[in-house]
Amino acid sequence: MPEQEQNTPEPRTEADGAAMAPDTAARPVITIMHASVGSGHKAAANAVAQAIDRMRGTCGVPADVEVEVIDILDFGRIKFDGNKTAASFTGATRPIYDIAWRYTLTGRVLWGGGTGWSRVMFPAFNEYIESKRPLAVIATHITAANVAVGARMITGFEYPIVCIPTDYEIEGWWPHKETDLFCVATEYMAETLRPRLVEESRISITGIPVRGGFESPSDRSEDRRRFGIPEDKTVVLVMAGASLPQPYVRFRAAIEQTLPFLRRFENMHFVFLPGRDREYAERLRRIFEAMKLENVMVMDYVEDMASLMTASDVAILKSGGLAVTECLCARLPMILLGRSYGQEKANTTMLTGFGACMHATTARELITTLNRIHGHPETLKALLVNAEALRCPHAAEDIVEQTMGLVGTPRPRERHFAEFYWGGKPAHTR
Repeated sequence: MPEQEQNTPEPRTEADGAAMAPDTAARPVITIMHASVGSGHKAAANAVAQAIDRMRGTCGVPADVEVEVIDILDFGRIKFDGNKTAASFTGATRPIYDIAWRYTLTGRVLWGGGTGWSRVMFPAFNEYIESKRPLAVIATHITAANVAVGARMITGFEYPIVCIPTDYEIEGWWPHKETDLFCVATEYMAETLRPRLVEESRISITGIPVRGGFESPSDRSEDRRRFGIPEDKTVVLVMAGASLPQPYVRFRAAIEQTLPFLRRFENMHFVFLPGRDREYAERLRRIFEAMKLENVMVMDYVEDMASLMTASDVAILKSGGLAVTECLCARLPMILLGRSYGQEKANTTMLTGFGACMHATTARELITTLNRIHGHPETLKALLVNAEALRCPHAAEDIVEQTMGLVGTPRPRERHFAEFYWGGKPAHTR
């Protein structure tokens, strides 16, 4: 789920699973696990880590706690590039991925966790747990969550496992039986967990964690001057890039079909964000210069996305979980562009169901939508009202506080190599 990549300082990372020096081993540790499959899971992990740093000495967070953000794929017996693997499902194989994501273990036969996968594939992570003995493990990806469950069974060392799905629906492989707390974005997701026999006490509707900067209002006029954006125009962010260009191929193709029509929107100013893709940024600049478009600009990588978003009026983007959540927190109306699959399809369904965004599947639909906004900019206000129910800018802090409430309260645990169990009738037919 590649999105606008973030350039925020990261807490200390244990990349290869090796133990730290003895003088630091005695310090309390909170481990936050992601998987390098797109940038969203890592962004959510970093957001939680930053919240822990802000909360040191409060809400049960030790002042001297060490926060480690790790990529679970670095601990695997078989090394592979998760980003490239994810990118392979962005072309003709997208429908296959969609079927696998939506229908794998979403019926009544459910995955309950076990030690098998951890023993075979992730012995290095089991050693990591033996060495670090973390206060808690927070997982933002399904692989990380399952491996954390297995390591706890194998080592016998007690720690709470908190799972944070980073989209607006829950994939079927999350370890339901052995997870201490699910921090989900909406009540709709809680309805997905209940038929999987997850008790109410283990479900918390917190929202999806985002980096700092979205919780307080900024000076909109000052931000526009700082970014060189016209103050008298409707500013449209086109979020067309991230660390991986492959998932954006179809999105960019649709956007480029709209370029000849942009000059008609005299009251709009389009800001293109190619992320770290410098080649694409230069290509856009050449196209705009050749077309003599005056109501467009291309920005290189932006670190202060919170200020840029709050200074804008509407965004055109893919329906990645972290990207849409940041727009919600920034009170930035959205137009989701393109057909979506897997978790992005769930995101699109949720947001459009709330009336919190517009959705255009083709370039022609996008032009029609922009025409409507250009003539009636007040239509964006309705999106903001509807989106307010999904806005949770303090999700990261809420997750940390609830995680610390679980520390030191062990639960009875079962140990098994693998477990499937029979759940209730699924709440939603995907």
